[in-house]
This record gives sequence, structure tokens and C-alpha cells, in this order.
Amino acid sequence: MIQPVSLGATLYVPADRTDLLQIANGEKYPRLRSVIFCLEDAVSEISVPTALENLRLLAAQLAAMKGAAQARPIILVRPRHAAMLKVIASMNGADQITGFVLPKITAENLDEYLDAIQSDQHCIMPTIETREAFDFEAMRALRSKLLLIRDRVALVRIGGNDLLRTIGGRRSKHRTIYDGPMSSIIANLVTTFAPYGFLLSAPVCDNFSDLDLLQEEVELDIDHGLFTKSAIHPNQVDLIHDLYKVSAEELISARAILDIKAPAVFSINGAMMEPATHTDWAKNIITRSEIFGTLSVSTKIISSV
Repeated sequence: MIQPVSLGATLYVPADRTDLLQIANGEKYPRLRSVIFCLEDAVSEISVPTALENLRLLAAQLAAMKGAAQARPIILVRPRHAAMLKVIASMNGADQITGFVLPKITAENLDEYLDAIQSDQHCIMPTIETREAFDFEAMRALRSKLLLIRDRVALVRIGGNDLLRTIGGRRSKHRTIYDGPMSSIIANLVTTFAPYGFLLSAPVCDNFSDLDLLQEEVELDIDHGLFTKSAIHPNQVDLIHDLYKVSAEELISARAILDIKAPAVFSINGAMMEPATHTDWAKNIITRSEIFGTLSVSTKIISSV
């Protein structure tokens, strides 16, 4: 099972492109930690055969590249439907795929997707992006089914754009996804799934030309406990990774909280530290520092491009 925070910014790539191998082998985007080759909404119906053939060729090429796996991002595939997933899972080289991003998952269709995967070596990432997201009972039913296969669920993805579509909306180019109706939905999904051990990913930021807006949104993602984010443009990747770095002050606090000799309650720089309640936070800080590094000072990272 992969460590979800290690995904960083997960770049969505339509599988009908011609540069899949260069992306998958780490050549095109060296800092990319994870990629989703998408055969669903990002590919038009007429291009599906091309996308499938591209993926078939890619899987075979990766299988032949022995010893090169260390340089690759984590490779995920988003099928169009369960029948397509069954085809992909049986491809030569399918073992080079880490997992599958399952689209528009509900408690009713989850089993159909699970039946399509012939091997339990692949992790799954169910995506919540249908009107059931607005129904607490439906989400509780989905959570119950996912708990039965907890070891296979790497994380739960939130499909912000599809959720907005269900209410006839589209996010503003000038505001974060939290400045609208999705704010309460994201919060509800976090409180529904996170207390039961599921980590969640943050939706994409559509406006890839405004990195100030992206920074504001990622900071709000972090406030919601979302430490991997879908990206739709490569220029978003580095900023997301930089924002996942931790401050020197956070790292000092985390180490103090995890110290076996730490008192039950203490303070650092005027802030209360309580190992009984802050241990999970501290572990996350340590993990992020190991993966993304540490900032020497707390500062605004980047301005608009």
C-alpha cells in the first residue's frame, strides 16, 4: 500500500496523448510524484480506442524497462467504467500500474468495479463525484462498504468539478473551491471518512495561471487535512510540493510531541502541545518533512505568474 501523502500533486493526463512513456518514466516531469492516466472524462468517446491502445503499449514498455522503476512517479489509471477496468487489469504489464482511480463511485456500483480487478496487488482510489455526496446516508453506506476492504483503499478522492456539475455550477476562476457551495461538502466528506481511517485528496484548481490562488487553496486543503491534490497542469506541481514542506517551527513541535519523555501538556512559543491529542498531527509533520523537506522560515512561497 502506498503512503497517500507521498503522492504529492497527482497530475491528470489524458491517455490519448502521445507522451505517456516520457511522463511515466520520469523523463518529462522529474519532480512529479504521481500521475493518473485518465480514460474517462478527459478523453472524448471517439478517442477511447486510441487511449486504450496507448495504455496497452505503455504497460508493455514499462514491464520491459527493468531496473528503471525508481525514477518513475506512482502510476495510476482512471478507467471509463468497470468493463474497461477489467480489460486494463488483464493487460500485459498491468502489474506496473500501482492502482486504479475509480470514477463516480457509490455504494451501489462499488462491487462492480471490485469484481473487474483480478489481482489484489492494485490499490484503489474511489472518487466521490455524484449527487450521493450530498446525502449523508449514502456516504455512510459507502463508508461501510469501503471499511470491508480498508487495506485496499489508498485514499478517497473528491471530484470537485463533477460535484459542482450536479448542482448546475462551475467554480469561479478567481476564488478557491472553498469560497462556494463545495466548502461544506468537502468538510462533510472529511468528517464522514477521515475519523474512520480514510485519507482524502483535494480537488483540482482549474485556474492554472494564477499560482497565488492555488497557494491559497492548498493552504485551505491543509487546514482540512487534505495532503495530496489533483493537478491539471504541470506548472501546479512544484508549488503544491513546496507548500507541503513544513516550517522549522512545526518540525520542532512535532519532534517534541513525539518525544517519549514529553510531559502530558507543555508549550512551545506560546502554543499548547498535548501529545495525547497532537500525536497524529506530529507524525504527519515528520512524514511531510521527510518527503517534501523543511522551510527555514515561514513565508509566502510564490507570487502570481
